[in-house]
Amino acid sequence: MTTLLCGRFELDLSAPRVMAIINLTDDSFSGDGLKGDTTAVLRQAEKALEEGADMLDLGAESTRPGSDPVPEAKETDRAVAAVEALRPLGIPLSVDTMKPAVMRAALAAGADMINDIAGFSVPGAVEAVAGSACGLCVMHMQGEPRMMQSAPRYDDVVVEVAEALAARVRSLVAAGVARGRIVLDPGFGFGKNVAHNYSMLKHLGRFAVDGLPVLAGLSRKSMLGAVTGAAAENRLIPSVAAAVLAVERGARIVRVHDVAATVDALKIWRACVEAT
Repeated sequence: MTTLLCGRFELDLSAPRVMAIINLTDDSFSGDGLKGDTTAVLRQAEKALEEGADMLDLGAESTRPGSDPVPEAKETDRAVAAVEALRPLGIPLSVDTMKPAVMRAALAAGADMINDIAGFSVPGAVEAVAGSACGLCVMHMQGEPRMMQSAPRYDDVVVEVAEALAARVRSLVAAGVARGRIVLDPGFGFGKNVAHNYSMLKHLGRFAVDGLPVLAGLSRKSMLGAVTGAAAENRLIPSVAAAVLAVERGARIVRVHDVAATVDALKIWRACVEAT
């Protein structure tokens, strides 16, 4: 599919799109949490837009390995405030949450997409989004954030993740969700070790279940540090390289911290693809 139905927008995915990460949290693994400061959120969002972001992903709860849950009321307040502040920018707004109550509140405030690391498997999540017009990012995660990296195990990570995503798609479609609203994320770093992550990147195209678009979130993740030795704040070049590799392998959306560098890299990639 080359179009994603996403709230107020129909996103053309014939070219790859860049989703900018806006962390509303206190404890982001990448050190860029904005602690719910609406002024700082707006400033960062405007910068991302100037640098060429096509979408914004707002996260009010850290999902880094070992993270603790944020109280529902606090997550809701931060997500709603951010959506209300950023909606006038006229860019698709995604809210990263796995809590049905936060989903409902974010959609009521005007969010265009819900990005759920649990793949809409929490009771009530499907019902929270099914009747709306929002886009859905369905991600795979083995386990839960606090323990997901303790001992992830697969016989074949690519086959098992693809099958799990297909099962979630079937559940959503059975609940009345149009396929045109769905994008799939294999969940790099969410219950996967370094070898699992690179196997998934190598075979990324196999996650396009029934031709649905794939979103790849690799930015600044530990799989990059495992290879380069770079700390999270020094992973710009590895992150950009990973984003280009993901697009080469079929990703239609890349979720990134470093918008300008990623946009420039994808311009070079596209010029090469289109050259005669």
